[in-house]
Amino acid sequence: MEKIRIGIMGGTFDPIHNGHLILAEYSRTNFNLDKVLFIPTGRPPHKDNKYISSNLHRLNMTLLAINSNPYFELSTIEMDREKTTYTIDTIKYLQSKYKNRDFYFILGSDSLYQIDKWKDYENLLKICNFIVAKRPSQEADSIEDWIKKLREEYNSLIYPLELPLIEISSTQIRERVKRGLSIKYLVPQSVEFYIEKNKLYR
Repeated sequence: MEKIRIGIMGGTFDPIHNGHLILAEYSRTNFNLDKVLFIPTGRPPHKDNKYISSNLHRLNMTLLAINSNPYFELSTIEMDREKTTYTIDTIKYLQSKYKNRDFYFILGSDSLYQIDKWKDYENLLKICNFIVAKRPSQEADSIEDWIKKLREEYNSLIYPLELPLIEISSTQIRERVKRGLSIKYLVPQSVEFYIEKNKLYR
């Protein structure tokens, strides 16, 4: 029986934006993923939790952003944990719970460069597939070299994905809201209205 292929989009999603959605959809279509699981982080290890919006707001925004795509699904497994959440624990949990699944963790090249700072990253690289967005810019050769190095050292399955150059970040969006600037077309309209209605990032 052929395995079901599931993409995993993890992130703080504070807020989720169109860059996240484009990356997820390009990954789905280029790698024939059956669905993409969006997993908002609970207590991320690399961020100051005092400055992160509540779980409820981030959950609501993620739902609003993905509900028009039948191949996108929300998972609260990291938010349901009380302790700091790590990717390795999430992957192991999913692999133990769902048999006959191949998981593909989707991330940007900037995150792959930092992967050696992740908890138990050596094991993570061995047990999970990765889809890495590479920008069509001067970094193309360097990310290919880094992927090659990780493949050789950890026998890891890392697949590069070419994306259109879309420079959107959650930090930029929060800053624009704070300054009273428009975020139209940076986030889905439903997320834009939600941020406005709930007076987030002011």
